[in-house]
Amino acid sequence: MTNHRFRFWNVQISPKNSRFVFYIAILMLLLALSQALPAMAQSPPPKPPVSPQPKDSDDQDLINADRPGIADGSAVIGAKKIQIESGIQEEFRRREQPREHTLLIPTLLRIGINSHLEVRIEGNTFTRTTEFDSTDMTNHTSGLAPFSFGVKYQFAESDGVKHPSMGVIARVFPAWGSGDFRTHHVTGDLRLAADWDFAPKLSLNPNVGVGFYEGDQGKVFAAALAAVTLSYFPTKKLNPFIDIGLQTPEENRGKSAIIVDAGVAYIVGRNIQLDASIGTGVHGNTPPRPFISFGISFRKNSLGH
Repeated sequence: MTNHRFRFWNVQISPKNSRFVFYIAILMLLLALSQALPAMAQSPPPKPPVSPQPKDSDDQDLINADRPGIADGSAVIGAKKIQIESGIQEEFRRREQPREHTLLIPTLLRIGINSHLEVRIEGNTFTRTTEFDSTDMTNHTSGLAPFSFGVKYQFAESDGVKHPSMGVIARVFPAWGSGDFRTHHVTGDLRLAADWDFAPKLSLNPNVGVGFYEGDQGKVFAAALAAVTLSYFPTKKLNPFIDIGLQTPEENRGKSAIIVDAGVAYIVGRNIQLDASIGTGVHGNTPPRPFISFGISFRKNSLGH
């Protein structure tokens, strides 16, 4: 699986109809925009902000990170803000020889342009893979994984239960990397993300889209992607969650890959989030079984200050 933060619909896709799938995803995004933009245009002007009481200051304008769940959120970080989300992740694959252990440092840099747009630079950065064969001999491989350059555009803000927040996320991966992690083709993906606060302390965060990735044989293939995260908020700063992600196919002419995981995130102050999660693949050959992740996210509220 290319990146187990993003998965999608259970439909087999071949290179012959990859353009068709891409056009369907574009049509889906345009339909969503056509529904959201009129509602935004008719919405009443925002009321002047009310200064919060000192006792509630820690609960206002809290950091909203995309990690650690599989699905990314629809909201942007805001104008003139910068946010770094990183962690350490261990993955284990034991079903076939050689057994494999992978250590990586997924990192996402988010730069706020305005209240609806942010620029994103993302990648697994340093990656180290250790293989164990039947005689317990080991083989180590390490290098830098490709980065992606992308944007997130939030075109609809949440209005409670009736109107979820919605956004579009696009990424492009240049042909780059070192050693065995180098890619030879430009790849990327396009996703529609939503956040629906359907109950006072519950939120649903689905993603859907299409991606074009490079397989182990160096061939580019199209994949449908889907993911959904269910979050519970006992307090504004504590967030246990469960989620599931799908990518199909997982590789060129491969099976569907499905991952499930669970975890918790906790906000320290207003600008720092700590998180931990554990999950496993339940279908397919490429997902880890299991993986463990720990992370930290940090936000700086004003660039240049």
